[in-house]
Amino acid sequence: MKILLAKPRGFCAGVDYAIGIVEEALRLFDEPVYILREIVHNKQIVQELSGKGAKSIQSIEEIPKGSIIIFSAHGVPPEFHTRAKKQGLYVLDATCPLVRKVHLEAIKFARDGYTILYIGHKGHEEAEGVIAEAPGSMILIDNKEEALKVSPFQTNKIAYLTQTTLSVSETTEIIQILKERFPNIVDPPKEDICYATTNRQYAVSFLAKKVDLVLVLGSQNSSNSQRLRERAENIGTKAFLIDNKEQIQNEWLANINSVGITAGASAPEKLVQEVINHLKCEFPESVFEEIEPIKEEMVFPIPDLVKKIGSQKATFNLA
Repeated sequence: MKILLAKPRGFCAGVDYAIGIVEEALRLFDEPVYILREIVHNKQIVQELSGKGAKSIQSIEEIPKGSIIIFSAHGVPPEFHTRAKKQGLYVLDATCPLVRKVHLEAIKFARDGYTILYIGHKGHEEAEGVIAEAPGSMILIDNKEEALKVSPFQTNKIAYLTQTTLSVSETTEIIQILKERFPNIVDPPKEDICYATTNRQYAVSFLAKKVDLVLVLGSQNSSNSQRLRERAENIGTKAFLIDNKEQIQNEWLANINSVGITAGASAPEKLVQEVINHLKCEFPESVFEEIEPIKEEMVFPIPDLVKKIGSQKATFNLA
């Protein structure tokens, strides 16, 4: 068996940033640390952080006054900050800086009187957070069919934004439809689809052309992981999205000579290594190769959490 491993894969700078904030908060503070929903869309990461003392909760109102709440990498509606403050909570915002950029773009376009067509997946936390910044100015577009039918409030001033974890090719098609229908539509100041999403999709495309089967490590609710599976399938290669090595089915490996492995932006590297070891046990004569069609070096520094919490405590004390 030939095993090809895509690079870049796995954690992006935004996921490293969010997990780093949680781990730093656990190290620095004695107070309970709570995470609203999932810090990133990966079950194993959520379980590991829970084991260290970071409790995932579904509602701000569940958290005792005086506790630390961490908002996830996907971003949250602005109302959540207000609710946390009313609850007497100290907020650490782990929103990916690239997602935060889209929030700021939405605020500015709405302030300037634009109707915003937001290309994203209905119900995804990132989409909900961005749309909540300017709900009266935004229309969600989930697919090409909706792009063909959308009827904006007005078209004199119209712009589009996108979720950061979308399929590059599908989003390009949707944008093209919108530009044909609304020739004066304004682009975002800078590309919204995350560099890591683009890089991983490029790498899996390169990978899928060289193998019989692609295994993508990532959770089912991870948008960018689902897009990796779809990209491989669109090239014509059989692909499966799995949480771990236990989900690999023997029939997938029957009559194939090569397997490609990649991982979504929130999947830890150790899951990849476990899959590699599993395949090596199944196929002792396997040959391993890593391919890197594009390099990635982005890093987001973690803020000073002591100063951040200290400033909020001072504000509460003054109040």
